Amino acid sequence: MIRSITMAAFLVVCSAQQPGNQKDNKKPPITVATCAAGGQCTPHDTSVVLDSNWMWTHKVGSSTNCYTGDEWDKDLCPDPKTCAQNCALDGGDYESTYGISTSGNALTLKFVTKGQYGDNVGSRTFLMQDDETYQVFKLKNREFSFDVDVSQLPCGLNGALYFVEMDADGGMSKYPGNNAGAKYGTGYCDAQCPHDLKFINGEANSANWTIDPSDPNSGTGMYGTCCTEMDVWESNKMATAVTPHTCTCDGQTRCTGIQCGDDASGNRENGVCDKDGSDFNPFRLGDKSFFGPGANFSVDSSQSFTVVTQWVTSDKTDAGDLTEIRRHYVQNGKTIPTRPVSVGGQTYDSVTDDFTRAQKTLFNDTNGYAKRGGMKRMGDVLDRGVVLVMSLWADYAVHMLWLDSDYPTDQPTSKPGVARGTCATTSGVPSDLINNSPDSQVVYSNIRWGPIGSTTPPGPNPPAPPGPNPPPPFPPNPPPPPGPNPPPPPSGCPGGNLAACIALCPSNPPDAYKACVADCVKRCD
Repeated sequence: MIRSITMAAFLVVCSAQQPGNQKDNKKPPITVATCAAGGQCTPHDTSVVLDSNWMWTHKVGSSTNCYTGDEWDKDLCPDPKTCAQNCALDGGDYESTYGISTSGNALTLKFVTKGQYGDNVGSRTFLMQDDETYQVFKLKNREFSFDVDVSQLPCGLNGALYFVEMDADGGMSKYPGNNAGAKYGTGYCDAQCPHDLKFINGEANSANWTIDPSDPNSGTGMYGTCCTEMDVWESNKMATAVTPHTCTCDGQTRCTGIQCGDDASGNRENGVCDKDGSDFNPFRLGDKSFFGPGANFSVDSSQSFTVVTQWVTSDKTDAGDLTEIRRHYVQNGKTIPTRPVSVGGQTYDSVTDDFTRAQKTLFNDTNGYAKRGGMKRMGDVLDRGVVLVMSLWADYAVHMLWLDSDYPTDQPTSKPGVARGTCATTSGVPSDLINNSPDSQVVYSNIRWGPIGSTTPPGPNPPAPPGPNPPPPFPPNPPPPPGPNPPPPPSGCPGGNLAACIALCPSNPPDAYKACVADCVKRCD
């Protein structure tokens, strides 16, 4: 993603690093599920926590604000360490203050919430394992599924579900100044190395704090906070993308200067993280009828649907290197594979190193993903473990045009990669969204994870609808490719459903994989 470094935040007060007791701080409960091979899923009751950057920051033992609007209290925060000692965090009532609510296995995030002390805009939440620890996911050779409703997200908003390499305890054990930890939503990082985090590594990010002229409720400090990011889902009802971003740093890392890769200093390509990532946006890749509102799209964003993402390894075991990120959908009981697109004369329906090279060449973009380790590096991070983030945000920097419109705006739309969605280039201005679409919301539900092929039940599967650039035809029964994974048997649906069948297909060589997928579609229809 090209996330703005200024996230929409609470209009009156925000974050700190000591635990507070002025509010209840009760986290919204949610039920998730882990699945075993064969599709047996076990529910687990847990909760979500709000990112500390949205929480009320006040003097320890007092209701005096440490941070008001977009400025630090100079008496309480004369320097970063003193500020962390003086200031505490409190969450308060999640629904009435932040527009965050849960019901069973569903999480709803509202865009604008009018509260007693001001209006809250957007939110960012993390899934918990227990009251003081984030849930850590190890996703290599695994599958992650969730249901989502983006029908109430207009142009310019982004309901984002993604993973980042945060510390499970929010950095509490690493940094003596952080006494709040995951219980209070601390320790965030992502591949944009955001500078708007008010506390990083247990210290206030108040040094060289600069008020953001485009956002009356935010600013930027000297430091950013970086880590590898796996954007499983970024979407509104008009566009969607899946995008892995690699970084050369291990885990959450505080950056300064060139390390941060800031646009303002001209160092976007020189930082530790790949900010552009390897994005698979069907519209940007030429498939303009795959995703959108209405029955004429393969995935109808006016209704809820299931998103299934698979991280496939070279030998289909946990020990293999990550080679591919696959995506399919389930809507109204039907499995919808990602449609193949033509990129540089080759066809692709997933994110691989080959796809990334072809896409970057076609779009004349720098391949920062490969430069920072590509799929192998992403797999190593997914082996170590990542934290689930669910958010709703507006973009104060470029108005989300990189997701759903034409971007860059000074380039012709005929240039490959510029057209990313049908939204107008005048859309996405946060003040317009706040005034005109305050009731926008996203709903994430039915979160589950497990071995590949385990998280969605078998169901009727339609043939893949024709795309603008279909792959060349293959024989109905291709010869077995080399490797330890045999092709599907000559009849029946291997695995019992289309998703499981595709999961059995060999990743290499690519032509054999494409033929196998086509055979799965025919056999599992």
